[in-house]
This record gives sequence, C-alpha cells and structure tokens, in this order.
Amino acid sequence: MLRKLFRGLVTLFGAAVGYGVSAILRYIIEDSGVDLNEAFTPGQQTAVAVVFAIIFAIIFFRLTPTLQKQGSVVASNIESDLQGVSGNKILAGVVGLIAGLVIAFLLAQMFTFIDNPMIYSVIVTLFYITFGFLGVVVASSKGNEVINDLMVSRNRGESGSGKGKGKRKQDAIPKILDTSVIIDGRIADIMNSGFLEGPIVIPEFVLVELRHIADSSDSLKRTRGRRGLDILKKIQTEYGVEIYNTDNEKALKEIPEVDVKLLKLAQIMNGKVVTNDYNLNKVAAINNVGVLNINKLANCLKPVVLPGEEMTVNLVKQGKDPNQAIGYLDDGTMIVAEDGRKMIGKQTRITVTSVLQTSAGRMIFGRLKN
Repeated sequence: MLRKLFRGLVTLFGAAVGYGVSAILRYIIEDSGVDLNEAFTPGQQTAVAVVFAIIFAIIFFRLTPTLQKQGSVVASNIESDLQGVSGNKILAGVVGLIAGLVIAFLLAQMFTFIDNPMIYSVIVTLFYITFGFLGVVVASSKGNEVINDLMVSRNRGESGSGKGKGKRKQDAIPKILDTSVIIDGRIADIMNSGFLEGPIVIPEFVLVELRHIADSSDSLKRTRGRRGLDILKKIQTEYGVEIYNTDNEKALKEIPEVDVKLLKLAQIMNGKVVTNDYNLNKVAAINNVGVLNINKLANCLKPVVLPGEEMTVNLVKQGKDPNQAIGYLDDGTMIVAEDGRKMIGKQTRITVTSVLQTSAGRMIFGRLKN
C-alpha cells in the first residue's frame, strides 16, 4: 500500500515538473520576442502544457522502482555513516547549515536590482548551495571543539561558584568491557574504587560468549565462564550496568568475531575497550581504538623499589641456584635472595641489588642484610 501511495505521489510530482518545464519554455520563447498568443490559441497552449505534464508523469512513474531501490541504498549508507558521528558533530552541522542559509539570504538581498528572474534565481540558488555547504563543513570540523570548550568553561564556572560537579556524565567516554576483563574479576574492584568514569557498556555478544564458555566441556573453561557470569551479575546488581543490545547496529551483524565486534562498537560509540587481552590491545592500536588495559594498570601500581633499599620478605622455597631462596610480595612479585637458603621459612631483611622487568612481571634480586 505504501509503495503504491509513494508511486502515485512521485507521478504527481513528475506531472508538476512537466508543467513547470512547459512554463519555463514558454517564458524563454516569449523573452526571445515571439508572441505565443498570436501563434497558438489559449486552448492549444494548455494542451501543450498537459502533454508535457503527462510525458513527465509517465517518466517519473516508470522511474519510481529505481528511485525506491536507490533511495533505500542511500538511506542505509547514510545510517551507517551517521553511526560513527557524535551527536555534537551533527548538532554543529545543523547550526552551520542554518547560519550558511541565513548568510546566503542576506547576500541575495543585494542582488534584488536584477530584473531578469532567471538570472536572479540562478544567483540566489548558487548562494544558498555554496554557503549552506560551507556552513556544514566549517561547523562540523570546528564546531565540536567549540561545544567542548563551552562545556568546559561552563563546568569551570559552576565549579568556581560551588554549584558544579565537574563534567557531566553523559559527556564522558563510554567504557566497553570485553570477555577477558569480566572473567578476570578485578574490574569490579576498580569500579568500586570510583576510578572508572563514564557509562559502562557490556555488549550482548559478550554475554553470549560468556554463556558459551560456561557451557564448555572443558572444566577449566567452564569454571572461568561461570566466574565471569558471577562477576557480571555482581556488576549489574551493585552498579546498575545494563546489557547493551547490539541488534540495531547493522555494522556488527556481519562480523563473526567478538574481538572485531568490540573494536567496531568502540568506533561507533567513540568509546574505549577495557581489557587485559594483550593481542586485542595490539589490534586496537592498529585500528586507532582507545584501550584501557587492566594489566598495565596493575603493573603501574606495583610497589617501586630501588637498588640499595631494604625490605622485609618471607622466603618460602629454594631458588634455581642452590644458595638462592625465593619469596613473594603481596602482589605476587618474585623476590630472589642470594645466599638465602638458610632462611627459608623465615622472615628476613634483604638489601635490593637489582630489579628486572619482564613480560611475565617484575623480579627483585637482593642479598641478606649483614
């Protein structure tokens, strides 16, 4: 029904275009000095206009299926393009378009002295197209910066008057959690500490992957999957985080891999991926997607010691060499004490001799304090 109605409207539009074309031709002919009233009767002139209207109506009627098909493709492309555009940029573009049209209108008033309607119409049309386009381009490229500067200034002003609470939550960057960071569990403690700002996003396909891991025949994977579901439930219960439904994101439907979906969703939402997956971290860097790596955060928070400092450690086992003893800090950092075998099972003071940072973590070497 809607297709038939659309086709009828397009046909009527085609008839109006045909009538307009006949009127333009009539104006051009009369402007050249030919008097159509002497050559044709009013009835004949009306018949010519009707013939033009019928011809264009038939053309538009036949083109309607093609227009519908191409219109659907264009609409789908526009929707896909807009998914990666922020709301501030769209708002800036609309404001720029309005400003450009206003400037074009004011400039067009300077050319009202032109008597020829055709020339005046061409000039005005060029003004509107040119300044409308420039308004959108300039505002889209610089408007977002202006809006952010205004928001920062406003927040500073509110903060100075004692009424502000900093930048609004909706202006913060979304943080998208991946499967590994949920299974890891430390994300819940980080959220509890208040260091993670902005909206927290848990995509639906991450939940699906967690369910598959929890249903795995491998006992280790099954345990990890169930732990992830428990952490997810805790996050939802304590912080009110909802599962983000990605069914409306057409750009994600044809992507089978969860990691690639995460990166694409981060690009669409202008967000950052929260993970502890080393490979995902590297791929995200290639795709210019921001990443918050929990392992990097943990490494930054490890206690820093320098050669020559003293520390207390509980030596628990023999090291690689016969005279070495091994101990651990509370965060799991390995301590290697030279000539510490005799102190295994006891707490002792050691002097740090060197610190070695490896991909597996940090190792501290020392010797028993004399």
